[in-house]
Amino acid sequence: MRKIAESTVRRLSLYLRFLEHSQGQGHTTISSADLARRGGTTSAQVRKDLSFFGSFGKRGLGYPVGELAARLRDILGLRRTYRIVVIGAGRIGGALVQYPGFRQRGFNVSAIYDSDPKKVGSRWNGLLVRDVGHLEADLKREPGDIAIVVTPADAAQEVTDRLVHAGVKAILNFAPIQLTVPSDVVVKSVNMALELETLSFALANR
Repeated sequence: MRKIAESTVRRLSLYLRFLEHSQGQGHTTISSADLARRGGTTSAQVRKDLSFFGSFGKRGLGYPVGELAARLRDILGLRRTYRIVVIGAGRIGGALVQYPGFRQRGFNVSAIYDSDPKKVGSRWNGLLVRDVGHLEADLKREPGDIAIVVTPADAAQEVTDRLVHAGVKAILNFAPIQLTVPSDVVVKSVNMALELETLSFALANR
């Protein structure tokens, strides 16, 4: 399969959510125009996005909602569950652990770690905060699919190196630092300041 742009993958997620909503309302077919409105794009872009993965729907009849939703779940890898570990039991880490939407999509937060003795041993949404010193041993016993790093910037790279050494191949980074990882590890960074600056730009240039 050719390399798929991240923007395309993001739109597929939006399409899937709209399809699931439509399915819940009893709709059996949907048009590319409806999906385009949900994805903030055009009908032509919807058709192009889907064409990367095969042939869907029939001209003039639209897409079968249930069938397309099932296919998108396969494409997005949502037919399985993923074990998530969170590094950092601060406010953001605590909020992530308590977010119910993860489990609904198959992302099961199964462990949270911190280095602060005052936090280790406490509970977040039923999960015991573990000592980050035990990270490698725990991951050897219970491998993680995805790690979420919400540590301070000065600790993030060291934690990431440890995660990579323990075999984690996908990392979501909330720390305000650019992480360095091997080519076979995927990192996605969430930069809240950057997102706010894009909103500031939009407000300043209306």
